[in-house]
Amino acid sequence: MPRPSLNSQILLGCLLGIAAGLWLNSIGQSPLRQDILYGAKLTGTLFLDLLRMVLVPLVFASIVVGVANLRANNKMHRVWITTLSFFGLSMALAIVIGLGAAYVFEPGKGMQLEMFAESTKNFQARQIPLPDYIAQFLHGLFQNPFKALAQGEILAVVIIALFLGIALVIGGERYRHLRILIEELQGLCLLIVGWIMRLAPFGLAALLLQLVATQSSALLGSLVHFIAVIIGSTLFHGVIVLPLLLYAVTRVTPLRFWRGAREALVTAFATSSSAATLPITLRCTEQHLHVKKDIANFVVPLGATVNMDGTALYEAAAALFVARLAGIELDFASQMIIFFVAMLGAIGAPGIPSVGMLSMVLVLESVGLPTEAIAILLPIDRLLDTVRTAVNVEGDMVGGLIVQKLAADPD
Repeated sequence: MPRPSLNSQILLGCLLGIAAGLWLNSIGQSPLRQDILYGAKLTGTLFLDLLRMVLVPLVFASIVVGVANLRANNKMHRVWITTLSFFGLSMALAIVIGLGAAYVFEPGKGMQLEMFAESTKNFQARQIPLPDYIAQFLHGLFQNPFKALAQGEILAVVIIALFLGIALVIGGERYRHLRILIEELQGLCLLIVGWIMRLAPFGLAALLLQLVATQSSALLGSLVHFIAVIIGSTLFHGVIVLPLLLYAVTRVTPLRFWRGAREALVTAFATSSSAATLPITLRCTEQHLHVKKDIANFVVPLGATVNMDGTALYEAAAALFVARLAGIELDFASQMIIFFVAMLGAIGAPGIPSVGMLSMVLVLESVGLPTEAIAILLPIDRLLDTVRTAVNVEGDMVGGLIVQKLAADPD
C-alpha cells in the first residue's frame, strides 16, 4: 500500500488535532488534560523552533539566488527592467488591497486567543514620531551582515541578500563559484526543510489541539469571515485591477484576455501550482495571446518564481488577521514592514508547499507576531491557494502582454 502524500498526512494530523481538542473539552479540567496540553505545547513549540532554525539561511539564499538568476544580455536589459517594474507594481497593488480589505472588513475583530497571550506580552508596539521612525527603520535595515544573520534580523537579512544578489548579477561570470555555492546552500536548506516537514502532521496536530481545547467556537466564525475577505479581495485584484492595468497599457480587453488565458487559469485553479501550470501558461501566452516567444520565455518562467500577487495579498491580510486574534494593534510602521517583507519574501521562493509555510512565518516574525498562528492558517490554506494561484498565473500572462507593448523591439 503506497504511503499517503505529505498533504494527506498534514490533513489527517489537523483532523486528529481538532478531534483530540474537542475530546479534551468534553472531559473538563483534570490532571490528564493538563498533561496532554503540556505535551502538545512541547511538540508544537519544537516544530515552530525547527522552522525558525532554517528560516534565516533559507530566506538569505533564496533571495540571493532569485536576484542573481536575473542575469540578462544587453539586448534583454530593457525587457527585464520592464518585467521587474511591472511585477513590483502589481505585487504592491495586491498588498495594498490585502491590507485595505483586512482593515475595512476587520476579520478577527473582538477575538483574542489565549494561546497567543505570551507572545502578546513580548510585543511592544511603540508609537513614535515619523522622523524618529524613519531613522530607526533605516538603521535596522543596514546592519553588520554577520550580526543580522546571527540574531535573525529579518529585514536586514533581506537587504543584505538583495545587495549580494545584485552584485552577483553585475559581477557576472567572475563570481560564478560564489553563486553556485549559495545555490547549494539553498538546496541544503530545502533538504533540511523536507526533514522538518515530516514532523508537520505532528506539530500542526499539537498546535490545533491546544487551539481547540483552549478557545471558544467563535473562532470558526472569524475564520469563515477571513476566508470570505481573502477570496473577495483576491478576486477583486484578478478581475478588476489586473485587467484594468492590461487595458490601460495595451488596449487588450478583459474578455479577449480571459478567452486566451482560460486554459491556464483553470489549470492553476485545479493544481494550486504555478510551476505545474507553467507549460500551459507559456502555450496560452504565445499561441492565444500572441506574445513573442523570446519575451514569453523570459517573463512567464520568471513570473512563476517571483510574481506572486495572490500570495503577497494573502500574507499581508493574514498578518493583520493574526494581530487581531492576538489582541495586538499594528501601527503604520509595522504595516509598512509587512508590505516590504510580503513583497520581497516572494523573490526566489522555490515552488514547494513547505516554503509557503516558511514565507508566512517570515512575515509574522518580521513584526513580532506569534508564529503559532500557522496552526490556524494552514488548514484553510489549500482552499485559498486555488484562487491565489490562479491570480498569480494571471499576473504572469498580463505581464507578458504589457512587457511586449513597452519593451519589445518594433520589429
